[in-house]
Amino acid sequence: MSDPSPRVTPRPASVAAGDDVPAPGVVGIGLAAVLTFALAQGSWEWFATFIGVTLLAVMIAFQRRAEWTSDIRSAYMRGLVAYALVVGLCVAIALAPLLQRRAWLFPMPGTRSECELAGRYEALQVKAALGNLAGSDGAALAFAQEVQARKAVAECLAGTTTLWLPLYGLGAAVLVGAAAWLRDRARARGRAGHGSASC
Repeated sequence: MSDPSPRVTPRPASVAAGDDVPAPGVVGIGLAAVLTFALAQGSWEWFATFIGVTLLAVMIAFQRRAEWTSDIRSAYMRGLVAYALVVGLCVAIALAPLLQRRAWLFPMPGTRSECELAGRYEALQVKAALGNLAGSDGAALAFAQEVQARKAVAECLAGTTTLWLPLYGLGAAVLVGAAAWLRDRARARGRAGHGSASC
């Protein structure tokens, strides 16, 4: 007679408690690209910083790397490169609104002055579009000009910022990858030294 109760397949003892959690790197790349560009809407909004910081926290919380090895073709090196690139992407997304709005972080005076000229031109376009009606309500005209000029400047700066974001992300990835490699190497050598000393 067979037992009607459902059978539970035991998990192997070698599988740790958190090993079945999928690595968030691939999912993070997709979410970052889709959400950030969809929510930016012509300029980098502050919600992009929230997305970048959130994905960065997920990466740090759940990332796992293989045992350190100096072999450049090893699984450790592949995982390290993927980890560093995703962290660089998160950092670039988090910095994007600051790069667009803070000259000290994104020093491009020529580009910023050109974007200001684009904003002034857009303000003139608003006035020209109204024609003779422009003088009927000066306050409304000034408000419309300011809104359109600010939008034009933001879109101009966002376009330039987007061109430079990969450089910032790559720089962050190189720094993170180098720091992680040095830390993992030090830990591996420390464990090896501790193991040889205990023998």
